[in-house]
Amino acid sequence: MTPPLRSVARASLADALAVLLPVDCAGCGRPDRALCEECRAALAPAPVRRVLPDGTVVSAGLVYAGVARATILALKEGGAGTLAAALAPALAAGVADLPAAEACAVPSSPEARRRRGFSPVGLVARRAGLHLVPALAAEPGRGEQKALPLAERLASRSGALHVTRPVAARRLLLVDDVVTSGATLLAAAEALREGGAEVVGAAVIAAVPSRREGAPPGSERILGLGW
Repeated sequence: MTPPLRSVARASLADALAVLLPVDCAGCGRPDRALCEECRAALAPAPVRRVLPDGTVVSAGLVYAGVARATILALKEGGAGTLAAALAPALAAGVADLPAAEACAVPSSPEARRRRGFSPVGLVARRAGLHLVPALAAEPGRGEQKALPLAERLASRSGALHVTRPVAARRLLLVDDVVTSGATLLAAAEALREGGAEVVGAAVIAAVPSRREGAPPGSERILGLGW
């Protein structure tokens, strides 16, 4: 089937499903589509790079704002797993922007996994064609850290993750959904390096924007470097 015919077929199927299962667009709220064509187009990858305080390079397929932010939240908190396919190209673009290595997902906390019933990162990674090495696990009881200042987030995340299998001498690429303070990625990289792995970088679906990308004043401090 040619690309134009696939597009028509996909739109027809979406229209048919909308009659049976009414939904609103995750990106803009427009009725009758889980993701309208305009919002799907807005998720076209445009990779940006960040550098964590330990030197780890993070490549994000999208800036975490607007349609990208709304779609990721719908996937994570609304259980809209069908959106994973629309976000997969952004994650794949982040992976392609970094040295080749085995992909290792940053795990959700046990509490978040139980609440959602699935792993958003794992779901998008599979749609992106990535085979994930299950080398990390999260310690229970850490909870959400978003409201804490950066220094406290960094301190609280130290030791929050541990390796679950031998990783010595393996080249690993961290994979996550969104990078904000970078504290979770730092903890993941620390755990893998302590296990003897080489961490070549981190790929994420989206990164919280810097000031030049539309973030409010002060947000350039989130990752510490390169903002």
